[in-house]
Amino acid sequence: MPSADSAALPDATAPDPELSALVEIWWRTVADLTALLDELDEPDFDLPTDLPGWDVRAVAGHVAHLESVLAGGEETADVPPAPHITGPMSAFTEIGVINRRGRTGAEITAEIREVTAKRHAALAADPPTDPAAPAPGVFGALGWPIRTLLRNRPLDVWMHEQDIRRAVGRPGGMDSPGAAHVAEYLAESLGFVLGKRMKAARGTTVTVDVDGYVVTATVGDDGRGRLLPEPTADATRIATDRESFILRAGGRREVPLERFTVDGDGDLAARLVAALAVTP
Repeated sequence: MPSADSAALPDATAPDPELSALVEIWWRTVADLTALLDELDEPDFDLPTDLPGWDVRAVAGHVAHLESVLAGGEETADVPPAPHITGPMSAFTEIGVINRRGRTGAEITAEIREVTAKRHAALAADPPTDPAAPAPGVFGALGWPIRTLLRNRPLDVWMHEQDIRRAVGRPGGMDSPGAAHVAEYLAESLGFVLGKRMKAARGTTVTVDVDGYVVTATVGDDGRGRLLPEPTADATRIATDRESFILRAGGRREVPLERFTVDGDGDLAARLVAALAVTP
C-alpha cells in the first residue's frame, strides 16, 4: 500500500497540463492556417511575403515540411546557395520549400491537414508527461526539450499564418489563442533585449503592456536583464497593440514609434522598440 507521502507525489505518467494545453493551442493554430489556405486561389500562392525569398507557397510548404518531419517523415533536397539562406537551419527549412515548389496550394494544404492529424492523434494517444524530455528528431539533436518544441510550434504556425494574411491582404487572427500565445512568448524576451542586446545601464527597468498583457524587466548589477514578477513605479512604460508588438518583436516589419505609447524615458523606449526583434 502506498504511503501518504508517496500518494502526494505527482504521477510521472500523467499528462502534463501545460504540455497538453500547448498541444491544443498548436492544433487550433493549424486549423486556423488551413482554413485560411482554403480561401486562397492558386495565384495567391505565388504572392511574395515579408520573408526574403519566400512566397505564400514557400511558407505553406515550410509548415508542411516541419509538421511532416514531426509526424515521422524524412526529406532531403539539394539546397543551392541563395541570399536568404544564411546557415544550417535556414538550409534545413528550405528543404520543404524546394520539395513542394511544383505542388498546388490545395495539395500542400491537404498535406498539412494529413500530417498534423497524424501527429495530433499520436499526441492524444501518448500525451507528453515530462517537459524536460528530449524533443524528437532534429529538434532533440538541437538540444530542445519537448516543452520548447511544443511552445515553438504554435508560434511558428501562427506567425506564418500572419505572413500569409499580409501577403494576400486578409487581416485577422489577432484575437485567437495562437495570437495570445505568441505575444506572451515574445514578451518573455524583454530581459534579454534590455540587458544583452541594448546593454542598458544597471537598474534600467521597463514595463511593456501588450493589449493588457504586462511584463516588466530590469537590468541587475551583473548587467543581465531579468523579468520581474510585477511592474515597479520607476519603470519606463511602453504600451502597444498586439499586432504592432508581434510585427516588431517577430522581426517582420518596422513599426512606427507612434504606435507605441510611452510614459517615461522616450529615448530608452525608442532604443527598445528598435531592438525588439528576436526572431529572424
